[in-house]
Amino acid sequence: LMREYTLNMLSHADQVKGQGVLSAYEEELALVTGRLDRLEGDGDDYRIRVRVNARTVGDVTHIHTVNPEFFLQLPLIKAKGIAVGSVHFLPETMDQSLHIPRLFRKVFYSYLIQFYKSMDHLVTVNPCFIPKLAAYGIDPEKVTYIPNYVSAKRFSRVDEQRKKELRREWGLDPERFTVVCAGQLQTRKGVMEFAQIAERLPQMQFVWAGNFAFGNMSDGHRELEQLLQNHPKNLLFTGLVDREKMPQIYQMGDVMLLPSFDELFPMTVLEAMSCGLPILLRDLDLYRVILDGYYLKAQDNDGFVEQLLSLSTDSEYYARALQMSGEGNAFYSEEHVLSMWRQFYHQVMEESIRKQETFRKPLKKVLQMATGGTR
Repeated sequence: LMREYTLNMLSHADQVKGQGVLSAYEEELALVTGRLDRLEGDGDDYRIRVRVNARTVGDVTHIHTVNPEFFLQLPLIKAKGIAVGSVHFLPETMDQSLHIPRLFRKVFYSYLIQFYKSMDHLVTVNPCFIPKLAAYGIDPEKVTYIPNYVSAKRFSRVDEQRKKELRREWGLDPERFTVVCAGQLQTRKGVMEFAQIAERLPQMQFVWAGNFAFGNMSDGHRELEQLLQNHPKNLLFTGLVDREKMPQIYQMGDVMLLPSFDELFPMTVLEAMSCGLPILLRDLDLYRVILDGYYLKAQDNDGFVEQLLSLSTDSEYYARALQMSGEGNAFYSEEHVLSMWRQFYHQVMEESIRKQETFRKPLKKVLQMATGGTR
């Protein structure tokens, strides 16, 4: 009979809607489910059954969110198998996203690092996080880089007619050059700068999809609330958009502009690439590691305005930017990312199998002695 092992996914990302962690988790889960079996024909074949928040301990447990209840389960998880943790943020990235009371911040950051240190393996979507984790005393050898991924079936291109129809459905001018973005309403995301750019380019229309995912704790909440009440007329804030409708945000756009000051690996970039949009980002070191050659860049609002003007008036420049984005979309394809997950999960599953065999041998010997099977 074919052996079967369990990969248990633990996540409470769905407790906060409209965040990239939830999108990344859902995409990975859909990507790997039913596609991780090892069928090599070499006598070591096995099936991997993916379960979600199962009560029973898996042979491998992948913890996607840092909830205390998962941390408390670690002794039992590691007694049987292997614990894998996803790294979505570090203390310094949290500082730029949320306003956390000073006392609680110190306790939470200490817990966060201990959480990561307690894992057998860690997965990060950006390799630039590996030396940062090492600075916290975490062995870089146990950190694996696997990028985010989005489904091309969900995030797909549409023709010009459908693009114009979508603009009408969202109350926009079907003929105007349209700049889109998606993300939580936080200062670090560059929302204020997005509005300033819109004000400087009244001939274009701008769309930002997203809300205050963490309410009053969101960085810049007060000033962004004021912006929502008084923003340029050519800028539409849609609020939280259901994930099923998110492709429409990109499909009605001509370019995706994310002026964020800090990111890990924004899902929005992959979503926009998959929908066939050129990508315009702030010139950040972290993008050069994962997106070099796939996007246009600028240092400030002047640079963003200049790039948008070129994209809207120079068809050859637009075509080159579109080609760059297409190459990025091809690199982060389903087949490429799936192969990385397969290799990683097979590695940790075989580690778990060896670990369990190590424990079984002395137990088997004791049972044999107890039943007279060994003299």
